[in-house]
Amino acid sequence: MKRDLIGIEDLREEEIRAILERAMVYKRMRNENRMSSELRGKTVALVFEKPSTRTRVSFEAGIHEMGGRPIFLSSQELQLSRGETIADTARTLSRYVHCIIARVSSHPNLVELAKYSSVPVINALSPLQHPCQTLADLLTIQEYKRKLEGLKICWVGDGNNVCNSLMLACAMLGIHFSLACPKGYEPREEILGEAKTKAEAKGSGLEIHHDPRLAVEGADVVYTDVFVSMGMEGERERRLLDFKGFQVNSELLSHAKGDVIFMHCLPAHRGEEVTDEVMDGPRSVVFDQAENRLHAQKAVLAMLLG
Repeated sequence: MKRDLIGIEDLREEEIRAILERAMVYKRMRNENRMSSELRGKTVALVFEKPSTRTRVSFEAGIHEMGGRPIFLSSQELQLSRGETIADTARTLSRYVHCIIARVSSHPNLVELAKYSSVPVINALSPLQHPCQTLADLLTIQEYKRKLEGLKICWVGDGNNVCNSLMLACAMLGIHFSLACPKGYEPREEILGEAKTKAEAKGSGLEIHHDPRLAVEGADVVYTDVFVSMGMEGERERRLLDFKGFQVNSELLSHAKGDVIFMHCLPAHRGEEVTDEVMDGPRSVVFDQAENRLHAQKAVLAMLLG
């Protein structure tokens, strides 16, 4: 039976840990110039409605290094742009490829794509979740902190798709999650409710603050993202006003633990959500985090197509 990765909750706790373990194997192999062959003879479609640097390149490189063949399809190259239904697109692509990776503007459309596809569908970003980013984040945290359970991760900024996936994963894995955002920018109620339920079952902490200094107190990890996401350019002026005081700078980091690491899913708007001093400073792990997209996604592909 085919498996999809639409949201991080599609994975069980033990599957997340297995993916991280396998990702480390792929990372060691690559550092030793050894490639794997799990995708030999496999073709993978990358359906992208939104542009990307890290997501596209990490998936294409990963598929190639595992012996597979990636086929990139922008929205302009699909008949969706001329009125073909998502269901028909899914049914057709399923006859040609072994997996569909989709970066979409509508989460319900992604769900529909997965419903009618007979091959695995992987969420490479939707407005609701970004599970592949979260797996790379967890891999990075585990590398630097040597554990996950019992840590405190503080998210500073918008309760967006990246926040949603990370918050759910933390609840599942016994990681304390602290969110600092302006009022009105909290995660969506259904995601927040699910995270609270999972956190209670696991004994994980989940806090929401409107004062970033309170939120980062004692944090092992401080994480932020752009205040103005792709497609929200019309809200730029209002958002920058609303997020005044939420910038991750040296002063804010001083309220966290002394060995705190700073994370950002990139691209960063330097001078807005984060300063150059933090981005380029000794606590920053953002480029290791970006690299780990490659290794974590290889492990996801191996799990779903193995």
